[in-house]
Amino acid sequence: MSTRIRPQPGIMEIALYKGGSSGIAGRDDVVKLSSNENPFGAGDVARTAYMRAGHDLHRYPATDHAGLRLALGTQFGLDAGRIICGAGSDEIISFLCQAYAGPGDEVLYSQHGFLMYRISALAAGATPVVAPERERTTDVDAILACATRRTRLVFIANPNNPTGTMIPLSEITRLAKGLPAQALLVLDGAYAEYAEGYDGGAALVDTRENVVMTRTFSKLYGLGGLRIGWGYGPQHVIDVLNRVRGPFNLSNTQLAVAEAALSDAAHVSRSLTENARWRSWLSGRLNELGVATDDSHANFVLARFRDTAQAEGCNSALLADGLIVRQVGSYGLPECLRITVGDEAACRRVAHVIAAFMERQR
Repeated sequence: MSTRIRPQPGIMEIALYKGGSSGIAGRDDVVKLSSNENPFGAGDVARTAYMRAGHDLHRYPATDHAGLRLALGTQFGLDAGRIICGAGSDEIISFLCQAYAGPGDEVLYSQHGFLMYRISALAAGATPVVAPERERTTDVDAILACATRRTRLVFIANPNNPTGTMIPLSEITRLAKGLPAQALLVLDGAYAEYAEGYDGGAALVDTRENVVMTRTFSKLYGLGGLRIGWGYGPQHVIDVLNRVRGPFNLSNTQLAVAEAALSDAAHVSRSLTENARWRSWLSGRLNELGVATDDSHANFVLARFRDTAQAEGCNSALLADGLIVRQVGSYGLPECLRITVGDEAACRRVAHVIAAFMERQR
C-alpha cells in the first residue's frame, strides 16, 4: 500500500463480509441452507412483475420511490412520507452510520449481532462497541451499561441473526427510554415477519423521536437476489437519510417487483405457515438428538454442539451429503451451526445426516 495514499481511518480494520456458500465442487444435488433464503423463492406475482419490468430497462427509475413507499404504507399502516427505500436493509444501515456516526463516536450493538453493524461503523470512522448478551439473547441492561455520551447509534436485530432469539416490545421500549439523548435506536427487522404478532417496532417508531426500524424483502418475500430493503423512522431522521441516499439507488425492476410481492398474500401465507411448521419440527428433532437449540423466531435454527470440533465435524458431514449450512464462528459462536429452515425434504435430510453424525459420536 502507498504510504501517502491512504483510506479513511477504520477502513482497513474491516474484515471482508463473506456470505453463505452456494456450491460444492463435484456435486449437483446441493441444498443451500446457509443464507436464510425462502425455500419457495419469489412468488408468482413477483416473478410476473420481474418479466414485465424488462420492457422499461432504458428508463431511469423514480427518485422518490413513491409507488413502493405508498404500497408499504398501505400494507403496514405507516406514514409513507416517513419511509426510505434502499438496496437491501444493509444500505439503510450504511446510511445511518454515514449520517450519524463518525470519528470520536461509538456505534453500539449486541454480542452476536449482524456483522454489518461493525462494518458500517468502521466505514464511517466510528468506533464499534459490543454489549454482552445473556444466553444468546439481547440484554437491555448490558446495552444501557455500555452506552456513553459518545454513543450515537444502537443496533438491535429482533429477532436476532444468527441466534433467532428476540426480546419483547416492553424491553425494547425500556431500552429506547434509557438511552442517552443523542443516541438513535435502530431496530433491525429483517426477520420480523416470522415472529407472530410482532410489528418490527413500527408502533414504537410512531411514539418516539429516537427509534428507527429497518426491514427487507430478502427473506420472507424471496427477493434476496434483487436487494430491496426499507426503513421507517421519525421525519427528521428520514429527511437526513434522503440527503445521503443516491437518487437512483433502486432500479425500476426492484421497485416494481417489490410492490408486486407485497400484494401476494397467498405466497406470504404459505411461506410463513411452512416455515413455522418445519422450524418447530427441525428444532424438536435436533433437541432429541442431543443438539441444543434456542427458540427461534426467524427462518433458521441455531444448532449448538458440544464444542467447536463437534460443530466442525457435523458441518463436514453435512457438506459430504450436499447440504450447506452456515458456520458462525465470525459471530463468536464457533460451536454452532446456523441452519436455514428449508422445505420438508431439506429439513428431513438435514436431520437424517445429523442423526447419523451424532450416533457416531457416542
